[in-house]
Amino acid sequence: MSTNTIDFAKVRAQFPILNLVENGQPLVYLDSGATSQKPQRVIDALERYYREENANVHRGVYGLSERATEKYEGARETLRAFLNAKSTKEIVFVRGTTEAINLVAQSWVMENLKEGDEVIVTEMEHHSNIVPWQLLRDRMGIRLIVLRMNQKGEVCMNALKSLVSEKTKLVSVTHMSNALGTINPVKEMAEIAHSVGAKIMIDGAQATPHMQVDVQDLDCDFYALSGHKMYGPTGIGVLYAKEALLEAMPPYQGGGDMIYSVTFDKTEYNVLPYKFEAGTPHISGAIGLAAAVDFLNEVGLENIAKHEAELLAYATEKLSEIDGLQIIGQAEHKGGVVSFVIEGVHPHDMATLMDQDGIAVRASHHCAMPVMQHFNVPATIRASFGAYNNFEDIDRLVVSIQEAKEMLI
Repeated sequence: MSTNTIDFAKVRAQFPILNLVENGQPLVYLDSGATSQKPQRVIDALERYYREENANVHRGVYGLSERATEKYEGARETLRAFLNAKSTKEIVFVRGTTEAINLVAQSWVMENLKEGDEVIVTEMEHHSNIVPWQLLRDRMGIRLIVLRMNQKGEVCMNALKSLVSEKTKLVSVTHMSNALGTINPVKEMAEIAHSVGAKIMIDGAQATPHMQVDVQDLDCDFYALSGHKMYGPTGIGVLYAKEALLEAMPPYQGGGDMIYSVTFDKTEYNVLPYKFEAGTPHISGAIGLAAAVDFLNEVGLENIAKHEAELLAYATEKLSEIDGLQIIGQAEHKGGVVSFVIEGVHPHDMATLMDQDGIAVRASHHCAMPVMQHFNVPATIRASFGAYNNFEDIDRLVVSIQEAKEMLI
């Protein structure tokens, strides 16, 4: 059992969906890497907004609109504190990590890079941190440089040092791999990027539900997160960027609320961060995300990290005892993700049978096809943990794998 001071049975009880029965079995949800489940407080925050607070923000002088605006901007402050940004001007609400990366690509990169300039990514990146740079490579002639990983799923800092040069303008890396669980040394990576005058963009979608993130300590230039990965709603996320960078960047989209004044001759843009929030924002999503942050703060990210480390160690030990099972990605520093393959069994077949036992795992390339190519597998089965998982979930996972394996081999 966990030695943490937090009662994780009570934490688990806050997630009503975990009471579901799937195919006659209690649900075991092990796909938090794709999307997390939502605690009751987030569900309540969304319901309360639409029942009692629904109005557009920033535009109305009537009480309901003013209260909605207060909640929306209060959510921004909650996220500022969560990331330890210097100012709410550095917190831009977006749809998620994907839009955050595309915003940086379409605004900062297009404004500051030219043909021959280089963007460095790692071999373990999610597609959302590869494709935007390929699009600009084809459009602008920039170069995309790949930092390779070893067979444990780790990148080498000396290799990064050898790749950066005066041509390097951006290093864009995942904080925690969604396919492998690898936690990258992003603070050191930021130092290496800055040593040649480059900026660093960090994909924090997988990291923020599992560990404390301090953007000032990391000294990152851009940091992106997705609400739905961290117990919040879908369709909401944050781009953190240093204020000076945002001030100099052109808007990503045009429309309402991102303007100060408009004529047919000229448009003056709004102040930060509204310059990058065109149109009616996802108001309820921001409020729900703030409720999710309150949940994380109440449980404590340090407690969550310890709990998930115990689950990871237990799962790794139990899965390693299964004949023919190979864990893909065994980095020294790793979050609550176990990806594996079983000799002679396609991951999709295994996951389909496991679903009959009420076990929800992901069988996929996990939007990280280069990772699969590196390890020469078509896909992996991935069990990814959240604060609500326990040792019984892992025991049921192991039994289900063994039973499915006997049927398939």
